Amino acid sequence: MAGTRAAIRYAKAVLSLASDNKQAAAVQADMTLIGQAIADNASLEAALKSPVVKLSEKADVLKAVFPSVSSESKSLFNILVTNKRVDILGQVATQFGILYDLANNKENAFVTTAIPMTSELEAKVMAKLKTLTTKEVTLSNSVDENILGGFILRVGDQQYDASVSNQLNTLKRKFTIN
Repeated sequence: MAGTRAAIRYAKAVLSLASDNKQAAAVQADMTLIGQAIADNASLEAALKSPVVKLSEKADVLKAVFPSVSSESKSLFNILVTNKRVDILGQVATQFGILYDLANNKENAFVTTAIPMTSELEAKVMAKLKTLTTKEVTLSNSVDENILGGFILRVGDQQYDASVSNQLNTLKRKFTIN
């Protein structure tokens, strides 16, 4: 993805500034808001990425859409406008969230189930998570009926597949080998 390295650098700089000013949590809330707003609003994203829209207009849009963000976030807006990199603001917000979570020993886990998770299944998933990571985990659930049952758990770069479809595919491979 174009601009990812630059987004990481800007995110590191903002995290460093925010941490020095003891505002990292406030900036994290800002970046979550900014990232969500850009992801949810195609016209905002298009305006920020458009080469036709003047930089001064992009700066005005950011000030109007995000009037209550912290001074560190406003500084990021100014730097991105000055450096003509406003188009990567959404990526900076995403990268900031990742870096913030790493710095605070947090991790996101994604679980896919065939039906919405029950409390029993959530307890099993959390038990499995404790064996995979020592970090504080935030669990997100998505439903995919194609896995038939069980769950698929993704934490960082690890994946644990306890789905019925995976078990059936494993049996199928074993039968075709023999």
